[in-house]
Amino acid sequence: MASAAFIESTLTGIPVKRGKVRDVYDFGDRLLFVATDRISAFDWILAPGIPDKGRVLTQISRFWFERFTGISNHLLSMNPSDLPLPADADLEALRGRCMVVRKTEVVPFECVVRGYLSGSGWKDYLANGAVCGIELPAGMQQSDQLPEPLFTPATKAETGHDENVSFETMRDAIGDELADRLRALSIQIYQQGSEYARQQGIILADTKFEFGLLDGEPILIDEVLTPDSSRFWPADLYQPGVAQPSLDKQFVRDWLETTTWDKNSTPPVLPDEIVMKTREKYFEAFQMLTGEACSW
Repeated sequence: MASAAFIESTLTGIPVKRGKVRDVYDFGDRLLFVATDRISAFDWILAPGIPDKGRVLTQISRFWFERFTGISNHLLSMNPSDLPLPADADLEALRGRCMVVRKTEVVPFECVVRGYLSGSGWKDYLANGAVCGIELPAGMQQSDQLPEPLFTPATKAETGHDENVSFETMRDAIGDELADRLRALSIQIYQQGSEYARQQGIILADTKFEFGLLDGEPILIDEVLTPDSSRFWPADLYQPGVAQPSLDKQFVRDWLETTTWDKNSTPPVLPDEIVMKTREKYFEAFQMLTGEACSW
């Protein structure tokens, strides 16, 4: 039986910023990332949350950070006790869902890499024959593999929806050199992750990365190649021409699309069946990618 979803953390007296999923506590030169079990879709945080989801996200990110040894990242420790926590901190609630990380100057763009024609990219292609202004061959089908991975940045929104922008817009904002480096890094990480995931039976259709600057150098931050930030498809079920079954939160989006919700009002509560099936998909992605058993 799954435990109840962990929706919000509390560390008395520590400054905190709460995102859609993570609570980020400021300890001066270090931050504590706490991945809750909140789940969002269409820019809304949904109820009731997915039990243990935050642990899955944290442990998959930990796996990739450790695997990409040649790429600098912000992870310092998986142990929140490495920080001066308040005496009343609930360490059991935090178990498996925390990362102690370096504080960086966050680059204000999502670094999106697309390897397959899906989601908003498919809609864009149907309308324009292009994805984010990048022209593609005629006659492509939904879920087709792209001729080469596409880098399609987006603005980072504190609230509301991230907005796709051109690479030229990104270069104008942060400079040619940094934009070029982030594009190359993003495609490199996607290709390395995609090759490994395919060996484990998962197609990495697309993903998004975040980077921060530390002493002027870009390093990988936040989460990496998780079911929240990526589209994961079971390779043995892959069939171009249709939408694919997923091992990510697309399952929740698909259920919401079957309801009468207008996306502008309070979203419907997720039924128990959807909650548990989503949890199973996240667990399956974790186990396939890492080869590890879930220890919670």
